[in-house]
Amino acid sequence: MVMGSIPEQVDLAVIGGGVGGYVAAIRAAQLGMSVAIVEKEKMGGHCLNYACIPSKTMIKISNIYHEATHSQKFGITAHNVSMDAAKMLEWRMGVSSKLEKGVEFLCKQNQIDIFKGTATFIGNNTLQLTDGVSLEYRKAVIATGSEPTRLQGFDFGDYIIDYKKALMLNHIPKSMAIIGAGYVAVEIGMLYAKLGTKVHIIARSRVLSRFDRDAVEILERKMKELGIEVHVGLPKSHAPGSLELRDGSKIGSEIIVVAVGLAPYTEGLGLESTGAKLDAKGFIVVDGALRTDDKDILAIGDVIGEPMLAHKAMRQGVVAAEVASGMDTSFDNVVVPAVIFSDPEVAVAGDIGEREGVTVSKFPLTALGRSIALDTTDGFVKIAADPNGTVRGVEIVSDDANAMIAEAALAIEMGANIEDIADTIHPHPTYSEALQEAAELALGRGIHFFTGRPAQK
Repeated sequence: MVMGSIPEQVDLAVIGGGVGGYVAAIRAAQLGMSVAIVEKEKMGGHCLNYACIPSKTMIKISNIYHEATHSQKFGITAHNVSMDAAKMLEWRMGVSSKLEKGVEFLCKQNQIDIFKGTATFIGNNTLQLTDGVSLEYRKAVIATGSEPTRLQGFDFGDYIIDYKKALMLNHIPKSMAIIGAGYVAVEIGMLYAKLGTKVHIIARSRVLSRFDRDAVEILERKMKELGIEVHVGLPKSHAPGSLELRDGSKIGSEIIVVAVGLAPYTEGLGLESTGAKLDAKGFIVVDGALRTDDKDILAIGDVIGEPMLAHKAMRQGVVAAEVASGMDTSFDNVVVPAVIFSDPEVAVAGDIGEREGVTVSKFPLTALGRSIALDTTDGFVKIAADPNGTVRGVEIVSDDANAMIAEAALAIEMGANIEDIADTIHPHPTYSEALQEAAELALGRGIHFFTGRPAQK
């Protein structure tokens, strides 16, 4: 499908219509460039159709179901609560469809041409599209994203699926084994455990190995409460209904989800016909302005490396469009926040590790009014600052952490001081007060949590 007339030449060709690609296209159109997007599947890419949005949609549904059946402590007892998996899937697919159409509408309004198919560089600033169409460009942005990493011996099939298929099931499996222990495994594992699935997570070493152990310990307790079993080891073989680990232990599982990471998607791009280079891991190499070694080609998002997050790709889409238009800009953001939509949520911005010259203060949610009222006291806020009091990192383990971390990211981006956060009035009673309280503790003047240290005069 093509929107608008087929251009023989455009100022900017964007390969990939995901969140990074369509943002780059729209920003370029705003700057007066003629733009075309080439997308082989659905506009909005993996984020809107298979990952970010679908997973959060289903997490919300699973939370509602779980709360409906586990709220006796609040005086709520529900009878005959049932889960219609087909209806859940219908809603999840409807949300993605609505957003996909919304992206296409935005592109149409910005006079952006959309080509459905693949694109291959063939030299001389030309792309060969599906069905033999050639598209000449002045500048190009590669925004092809990533794909689930495959695991040898575990080819995708009837009962072995990737995270995308795990979010498209029309039934609730009785049991599920998830190979991998990153944030995708934790989110999907908690989601299905709340819907009644017996979940097993297979970790090479430990769950969320890259995250702060204080946060992970809270999640591990919650997973245990939900009946999720974590097995440390490596998968060896499989059969319908069964997964065997290398230590010989066997796990009964109706579905096996392979969630061992993401790999950059560069298949069929024909980069050998350009000056663009790949690094040892297969990611496209770019400079601070997101330009490849080919002066007319830029790259953004997952295809250029970690962190492989949608919001990073969106920001890079804006930068790439501006660079392509001739503006003097670069991707110079100080921090890219990250969120795990677990229970409770975990959000991080910057570095919260203790090191020379950096102090870390921690405020527990057991001392926060809103958390006590809602029985969500299992969490905390950590804030790290340098000797000058400049905020260097924040970690939040709490409900609404996904929203709260934006304040922390802004503080780090603008070089704010701890006092800036502590002296800002936060609404009461909210979870956001925990960030203010952590800042107060860092200044030695905490009000609602006594550390044994005398307050500063």
